[in-house]
Amino acid sequence: MPIYDYGYDLDNATDNESYESIENLNCSDLSLHGSNIYLPVMYYLIFFTGFWGNLFVISVVASKGKRSGRLVDTFVINLAVADLVFVLTLPLWAITASQNNYWDFGQANNLLCKLSSYIISVNRFSNIFFLTCMSVDRYLAIVKMMDSRYLRSSWCIRITCAVLWVTSLVLGIPSLVCREIMPFNDGQTCQDNSSTFFPIMNLVMALLTFVFPMLIIVLCYGTIILHLNRHCVAAGNPRAQARRRHSLKMVFCIIMAFVVSWLPFNTFKSIMIVSQLAKIEFTCNTFIWLSNGLTISCCLAFFNSCVNPAIYFFLDNHFRRRAQVLSRWFDTHSDLLTLVQPLFTVPTLMFFLMGADLLIR
Repeated sequence: MPIYDYGYDLDNATDNESYESIENLNCSDLSLHGSNIYLPVMYYLIFFTGFWGNLFVISVVASKGKRSGRLVDTFVINLAVADLVFVLTLPLWAITASQNNYWDFGQANNLLCKLSSYIISVNRFSNIFFLTCMSVDRYLAIVKMMDSRYLRSSWCIRITCAVLWVTSLVLGIPSLVCREIMPFNDGQTCQDNSSTFFPIMNLVMALLTFVFPMLIIVLCYGTIILHLNRHCVAAGNPRAQARRRHSLKMVFCIIMAFVVSWLPFNTFKSIMIVSQLAKIEFTCNTFIWLSNGLTISCCLAFFNSCVNPAIYFFLDNHFRRRAQVLSRWFDTHSDLLTLVQPLFTVPTLMFFLMGADLLIR
């Protein structure tokens, strides 16, 4: 059974020449018991909570306008857009997981395989890039407050976000090119081809898009903590200082959620890639443990796309106030909600997903 790997592949290991030693292990089952049941449930749960949560974040932040908005909100809305687009691919993976990883979507098979994998890769890159920029923004706002007016201008941040999107789209191209439909038992599965270049590139990407950004984030927050300890009684506007500290806490929680979600996956993934390149021979129990760990950690990484809205709501008073204003607006326009509400119920969405699955077969 192939391993879910969030856009990168060590799937169908026995079909890859680099895993000949694993093939000789004759492991009876590499999959977690009941994964064809709990994985689809988890994916649909993440899909619904992530879809509505990130749509809610976009609505709240977009309703603020230029005057009441904060610079950090530019990164917040871009994160929400990236997560919203990502969760739209989860029904495909949920259907595949329920079918024991058989990728069967008719004539759109190869297109959906490439496109969904590409979106997942772009989401991963864009998330860490935006989080890194949020950390740098907090550093500039607190440590270099008087020297960063140019860098923290609204137009400069928008240009930065545009550059990050372009960079993420470019870095995701290998998944778009290398991901394809491959034979698997009596059916087909969506996985990367067996090119030896791809594992090396995956390891380099992990260093450049996870380890290096995390070093920048740690450096920024370490400097911020030292600065705050030296200036316990902050000069200037106390209200502005309180807002900066509050934004710092929110950004820190978002980053910690990302680390908790992604660190296990990157750890298991790196072990698998290094062992593949070094041709390390595992025992059957060790390889099953790594495979199951990669599956579970991948599911944990998926959860990151739906936790940020909860962080904004519970930790950001400014966001919560704007949400209340938006809620009151909806209350005064309840007649419009009555017309569109049937279109956004869970049964309706499930019917739409099932119908779409039938149409593309």
